Amino acid sequence: MYKYIKSAALVTTGLIAGVALTLQLSATAQQGSSNLPLDELRTLSNVFGQIKRDYVEPVEDKRLLTDAIKGMVSGLDPHSSFLDKKDFAEMQEHTQGRFAGLGIEITSEDGLVKVLNPIEDTPAARAGLQPGDLITRLDDKPVRGMTLDQAVRRMRGEPGTKITLTIFRKSEDRTFPVTITRAEIKVQSIKAKMMEPGLAWVRITSFQERTVPDLAKKLQELSEKNGPIKGLVLDLRNNGGGLLQGAVGVSAAFLPNDVTIVSTRGQSSDARQTFKANQNNYRLSESSDPLAGLPAAYKNIPMVVLVNAFSASASEIVAGALQDHKRATIMGKTTFGKGSVQTVRPLSADTALKLTTAYYFTPSGKSIQAFGIKPDIAVDQNPEGDPDDVLITREIDSEKHLRNKQASEDKLLKEREKRRLEELQRIEEANAKKSAEEKEKERKRRPPEFGTTEDFMLQQALAHLKGQKVVRSKSKLE
Repeated sequence: MYKYIKSAALVTTGLIAGVALTLQLSATAQQGSSNLPLDELRTLSNVFGQIKRDYVEPVEDKRLLTDAIKGMVSGLDPHSSFLDKKDFAEMQEHTQGRFAGLGIEITSEDGLVKVLNPIEDTPAARAGLQPGDLITRLDDKPVRGMTLDQAVRRMRGEPGTKITLTIFRKSEDRTFPVTITRAEIKVQSIKAKMMEPGLAWVRITSFQERTVPDLAKKLQELSEKNGPIKGLVLDLRNNGGGLLQGAVGVSAAFLPNDVTIVSTRGQSSDARQTFKANQNNYRLSESSDPLAGLPAAYKNIPMVVLVNAFSASASEIVAGALQDHKRATIMGKTTFGKGSVQTVRPLSADTALKLTTAYYFTPSGKSIQAFGIKPDIAVDQNPEGDPDDVLITREIDSEKHLRNKQASEDKLLKEREKRRLEELQRIEEANAKKSAEEKEKERKRRPPEFGTTEDFMLQQALAHLKGQKVVRSKSKLE
């Protein structure tokens, strides 16, 4: 594992909000301040002693100290966490694209577990879970009251074993059970195929250690098997992020050498960096530049990048870089708005601190924190229009999110709350007018698979590349 792993990942399966308290932390505190908060430290010591003496049953010192560490870090922001032995191992598995479980990326919302993204070609995706679904029970256990860590560990298990999730789906205002069989998850972060002669579709589901070399391989195969590529759709929908180097490398595949892709600014000197389109900024375990053999045409062919409200972090870095350099047309919906970078700092051989260390900025110097990347062309996922994206919880809705330092969020937050109430009322009124048969039909309807002829947003991207009319979104764009 690298000493410092720069990660632009959203909360993923197996990663939880938490904290850390170690000698390293004490040393850092002493370096940063000559006056430690002695009164607060005495209070901590007193609380520790009271629990040891008076709690209803004995508690191990290690548990108390670990929980104190987790509480310290969890109060910072939604993306900083202490990784114990199991969490650290799971994070390594996830960035390498292989782990065991259901195949969902999750976070918490109102005491429940929220599905951020069912990873494609996994048990969760095949069972029909959708972004935004709230998990209220795991088998017979209610989720409310569990930590995210506890929920994750209940969902993980041996391949072939089953678990029943109770799902609440806001858009349909219903609760229902889903039984899923656990499996070994092997995530292929790159998918690619020709949609029409000359027009290619490349989908990135997450940014992993192998994403950049796998992208180069897929692009080379497309050119070798199909001749000159005249237009490309880069699909980042539902991509919750991943490794920063992956985002830099994907951007570099389509941009001129050495242009700025993203810059980071934080308190420490190593958090203030500029990442450019060269191999030093995206090469990981490869011995040479994984993009070296890429056909030069990919630097110039017309491009559309598809994004939605579940495109986050590393996805937003790519979309922002290609948008600022006017290299691609960004199409879809406003992205999630996670504009911070996490650094994983090992504390021991099997524990680490995942700490938010910097804001990141697009090449033009824009922070997307809380606001996200706005598409150049707003397009719905469904031909009849989508529910207002305001019902999707984004970075700005998180109570502890980092504030955008370039613009006030107050106006947008008030507007989102107003629209949220209006949209919920509209859905309630619409549902009241539907027959039981219509409601049942809607419940059984599954979202179109990305990359198919039924994928309305993709079809609009192809129309744009061909110079045809695009059906623009009927929803309000933030």
